[in-house]
Amino acid sequence: MGTQDPGNMGTGVPASEQISCVKEDPQVYCPEETVGTKDVQVTDCKSPEDNRPQKETGCCNPEDSGQLMASYEGKAMGYQVPPFGWRICLAHEFTEKRKPFQANNVSLRNMIKHIGMGLRYLQWWYRKTQVEKKTPFIDMINSVPLRQIYGCPLGGIGGGTITRGWRGQFCRWQLNPGMYQHRTVIADQFTVCLRREGQTVYQQVLSLERPSVLRSWNWGLCGYFAFYHALYPRAWTVYQLPGQDVTLTCRQITPILPHDYQDSSLPVGVFVWDVENEGDEALDVSIMFSMRNGLGGGDDAPGGLWNEPFCLEHGGETVQGLLLHHPTLPNPYTMAVAARVTADTTVTHITAFDPDSTGQQVWQDLLQDGQLDSPAGQSTPTQKGVGIAGAVCVSSKLRPRGQCRLEFSLAWDMPRILFGAKGQVHYRRYTRFFGQDGDAAPALSHYALCRYAEWEERISAWQSPVLDDRSLPAWYKSALFNELYFLADGGTVWLEVREDSLPEELGRNMCHLCPTLRDYGRFGYLEGQEYRMYNTYDVHFYASFALIMLWPKLELSLQYDMALATLREDLTRRQYLMSGVMAPVKRRNVIPHDIGDPDDEPWLRVNAYLIHDTADWKDLNLKFVLQVYRDYYLTGDQNFLKDMWPVCLAVMESEMKFDKDHDGLIENGGYADQTYDGWVTTGPSAYCGGLWLAAVAVMVQMAALCGAQDIQDKFSSILHRGQEAYERLLWNGRYYNYDSSSQPQSRSVMSDQCAGQWFLKACGLGEGETEVFPTPHVVRALQTIFELNVQAFAGGAMGAVNGMQPHGVPDKSSVQSDEVWVGVVYGLAATMIQELLPSDCLWVTVTSSTSFPLLEGKDYTASIYPVEMAIQRVS
Repeated sequence: MGTQDPGNMGTGVPASEQISCVKEDPQVYCPEETVGTKDVQVTDCKSPEDNRPQKETGCCNPEDSGQLMASYEGKAMGYQVPPFGWRICLAHEFTEKRKPFQANNVSLRNMIKHIGMGLRYLQWWYRKTQVEKKTPFIDMINSVPLRQIYGCPLGGIGGGTITRGWRGQFCRWQLNPGMYQHRTVIADQFTVCLRREGQTVYQQVLSLERPSVLRSWNWGLCGYFAFYHALYPRAWTVYQLPGQDVTLTCRQITPILPHDYQDSSLPVGVFVWDVENEGDEALDVSIMFSMRNGLGGGDDAPGGLWNEPFCLEHGGETVQGLLLHHPTLPNPYTMAVAARVTADTTVTHITAFDPDSTGQQVWQDLLQDGQLDSPAGQSTPTQKGVGIAGAVCVSSKLRPRGQCRLEFSLAWDMPRILFGAKGQVHYRRYTRFFGQDGDAAPALSHYALCRYAEWEERISAWQSPVLDDRSLPAWYKSALFNELYFLADGGTVWLEVREDSLPEELGRNMCHLCPTLRDYGRFGYLEGQEYRMYNTYDVHFYASFALIMLWPKLELSLQYDMALATLREDLTRRQYLMSGVMAPVKRRNVIPHDIGDPDDEPWLRVNAYLIHDTADWKDLNLKFVLQVYRDYYLTGDQNFLKDMWPVCLAVMESEMKFDKDHDGLIENGGYADQTYDGWVTTGPSAYCGGLWLAAVAVMVQMAALCGAQDIQDKFSSILHRGQEAYERLLWNGRYYNYDSSSQPQSRSVMSDQCAGQWFLKACGLGEGETEVFPTPHVVRALQTIFELNVQAFAGGAMGAVNGMQPHGVPDKSSVQSDEVWVGVVYGLAATMIQELLPSDCLWVTVTSSTSFPLLEGKDYTASIYPVEMAIQRVS
């Protein structure tokens, strides 16, 4: 039901393989030169009509089942696709084209205010990029374009990730630790071939692309008959093949398994293809998985890439596939494309083809008999500038009205890594189980294909209690799991730690530091894929709930690393961009902002952030104390508490100097000295003052647990005086003032003003005998925030704006006060739940801020698990 595309004339593509996406009358083609095929009815992809079949309601996010699926013309719902998740038709086009935040988004007033910082940034950027030939940790000049194409990533925690877009493209790569390459590799595709009575009747690349390479392949899949469904760590793509009475369901599986510290580290992904024959004729079905060796960029240019077939039989299970060896330094790796051999399937391969050619040879090979030639031996190493790809094909017979399953895996083995400074050698976590020699790709493939069914059972057991809870809205179920992708795809590393690499003198007072890091490794994730700093601690404060609830040992490991960094110093002086002041990189007994830049040497050189000197920030030390107690409260690990107690004492002693008038309440310094690093705060403030009181209250509890009566009395006295000052200086009858300055913004309503109360309640404190903030004040402040920051901002459709003036106008005094920060909104929503506010306040607040960043191009450390923890606590 289409016409041959004139642009494909003369390319060697048989008419039997042409599928057009325009409205035409049905036609049957009788190609003259097609070998092994018969007349093929080619079904056109029509444009959407208004008389579409009704979709299920109440299953997906309302936006997903409406607007995002509005283009879907098919009737197939796929094989065992779950009702909840993020769903989109492959033909959908986003009308809103998003752009990254750049200098021209800053108001003239704020631009003038920060002109000095801007000039210093340009000087630093030039030196970094042109002299040092490095990538800036924040690049405001060359921002990565926001593309609304991304889907669930492949790969466990810390072994690197490969992201497939929701249209099926392999489009984002994080193989080198913490460094991203945004490149769609055209050769990386799945292709389907259908044969009836010994003749090929349908062969199609399952991609909407129409590239300038591999032109002999049949591109331009009709997206109106396919949809994508994400429920991380799994994703489904359903293809209803027009005119063939065949539905394909590709299920993508990654081993993200809570409380698992082995399989969750594996650099693998599995693709399970369930093929349903809805017709009355038997047919043969083949799926070909092609993959380029490398990404086609500079890393491939030196040449020396080569492929070879492999077959691994173990425990009665056989896996066959291709190894794609990529020996380019400094981080060589081997990729494995593999398939499981069963009694009902045949696995074939082509070792090498040119991904930059027309691709006619491999296309005709598959077209001939639905299989590939399977040559023996390895390919010749590539010459400089020449690309190489390979493919694996699985074939099976399909009965009338029958169903079959074809199973593929993708694994990559980069065991030994160097960060950007090329200093210390590190080994990834998975090497503990699969070795450090770089030959583990076959074993990883075999393991994944034999274990994925067990992984799915464990994923279902984890997710089902939430998915089956009728009291929770559908969008929440989707967000809770889909936004976890950043734990694996946040430039994440999970490294083995050699005991002799730990500083004995610093760790002497932390008896369980070495056992924790030795047994569970070292974990790091970026603040954002474009804010390239590991374990940014002020942001981790909001995101850490997912880690402590799902992989608590990794959270404790991160805390030990942060404690080690706190006790160290780096007195190298450098210029800070906001103030222009020269100051040390890191001072002793203060929490670092971050653990370092992956383009340098993280853990060895901390504080990649150089906009402010964070030794004078008011919130970092407090957030450490609060998270230590929260982690103890949730794990019950007394050894951890005892190890952290001296560090908490040290950082609180450092914090005391900010209480200049000794009234029990710290003061901000008249600049942006906290996580809102563009929002000036002066004197006692709602945010930092609230965190301070919460941290002091937690110190009282920890002192009691550690048997330190004198210290308990000391902090009890500070708490009593601080509470009185906080209420006297900041409470205005409706909410806590932003700060105590004489500036107009001092009366702003800050959405994050109850952060201290949020954490206290999350730790089982903050009420009854441990009440710090009067409950009526907390509830009234939350109601004010909801009325002004949520409902009066953008029609209540964007979440809680950071700052709102009391008369209902956003605070525009800084570049951050009129923004919405998703992690902050989740903390606010959790606080609303803990204080038992009406549920409509909660859901409006969170729904409007939930943007599913993995699919819309903004990748940042945030998860909705603070809300989940609050729900569990009040339940």
